[in-house]
Amino acid sequence: MASPLLCLAAAAALAAALLPSTPEAWRPAATPPPLPVLPIPSAPQLKWQRREVIMFFHFGMNTFTDSEWGTGTEDPSLFRPAALDAAQWVAAARAAGASLAILVAKHHDGFCLWPSAYTDHSVRASPWRAGHGDVVREFVRAARAGGVDAGLYLSPWDRHDARYGKEVAYNEYYEAQLHELLTGYGSVSEIWFDGAKGKNATNMTYHFQEWFQTVKQLQRSINIFSDDGPDVRWVGDEKGFAGTTCWSTVNRSMITIGEAGIEKYLNEGDPRGRDWVPPECDVSIRPGWFWHKNETAKPLSQLLEIYYNSVGRNCVLLLNAPPNSTGVVEDADVARLREFGSAVATIFGTDLAAGSAARASSERGGGFAARNVLDGRDDTYWAPTAEDGRRNGYWIELRRPPGSAGWPFNVVRIQEHVALGQRVERHAVSVDGAPVANGTTVGHKRLHRLPRAVAGCTVRVWITARRGPPLLSAVGLHHDPFVAADAL
Repeated sequence: MASPLLCLAAAAALAAALLPSTPEAWRPAATPPPLPVLPIPSAPQLKWQRREVIMFFHFGMNTFTDSEWGTGTEDPSLFRPAALDAAQWVAAARAAGASLAILVAKHHDGFCLWPSAYTDHSVRASPWRAGHGDVVREFVRAARAGGVDAGLYLSPWDRHDARYGKEVAYNEYYEAQLHELLTGYGSVSEIWFDGAKGKNATNMTYHFQEWFQTVKQLQRSINIFSDDGPDVRWVGDEKGFAGTTCWSTVNRSMITIGEAGIEKYLNEGDPRGRDWVPPECDVSIRPGWFWHKNETAKPLSQLLEIYYNSVGRNCVLLLNAPPNSTGVVEDADVARLREFGSAVATIFGTDLAAGSAARASSERGGGFAARNVLDGRDDTYWAPTAEDGRRNGYWIELRRPPGSAGWPFNVVRIQEHVALGQRVERHAVSVDGAPVANGTTVGHKRLHRLPRAVAGCTVRVWITARRGPPLLSAVGLHHDPFVAADAL
């Protein structure tokens, strides 16, 4: 048996072998990120939020009857688009800057744009493509070919089907059609449910929870839209405007789909909400959701105002462009969408904060430096120390590079690292010490259009109230040449 002295010597030799050979290995480990402030978004929700602009296509029987809400008694022979071109729709979506497009597969009239096995009221009964057409298939194929993700809307209210009003029978019918759409057309990124129903509609109980669980069973990465999510909520209006305070959080238990009186809650969210359900702002480029010959698209100034009040208030903008009765989006509408997409790219394509020096009230560690707000990445961010700012507020400051002070800006962009929760409750912006903007929530993105362009050297963002230390992923400065004095 080895002596105790030999054992000790062997242990010492082993320990020496395990010791690092260079002083660098003794350097402290990286600072870990801060704890999340719950709730936080899922990966599909984060991907959805970063899209910022998505498209809606309302096309169906109403397109041929000059209606918004059909009766359900329309003759399928009316559906005859002579030149349907889903690729043209997708090109229009891309021109607007959208990476996701949602098709109305069935509206309230019950007419299905795919040949459903569960009803005769579909494209199969129409003369289009000699009864062998499938708008949903053409749409999803065009979307994938054009590099755009596909989404679908299936109206719960059905004014045609005789099962409507019979709780079990109709819910089974609806579930069956969900299966058709979510198993027959590949990956679907978003599915849309709403609670729209006429005042004199037949009484009907929808099994939303069963539908939602079916959707998640069939496609796990899909986002479900409804008044209360579970992934994306309605913003509470169809103007494309979120609240000036807009939380991604709500308590879903306080929301009943289709119930009146919840609009303000949906519009603003809830800072004490236990569920992460960010809002989507739906609005049509025209006065109506479906195409009408005598309607025209909103002017660019109005579309930009909608952008600032949706994307610029922590929302995703869902912009509708209705194809006409020949099956294409009107040339004038395409031109307006292209003009809109180009304007957004012009405003935000150049960041006048580029090259600035950044400093802050404190920094959590090397990986959370103030300069992270300038690197253009979603996964890096500035984080202060937990102790800093508890009394006077946290701040981050950009000092613009020499020579850039002559470049005026009239838009300030602030973004939180919402992957770890939404935190900012109140904030303010100053330029060279003079206040220029203030607000409440920030979220994924907050845009401030200033009353007039400024050309200061130092821009400071104060976080004056928050749920935990703020985490900012970006602060940007931009010039909007399209803004008119009367639009501010």
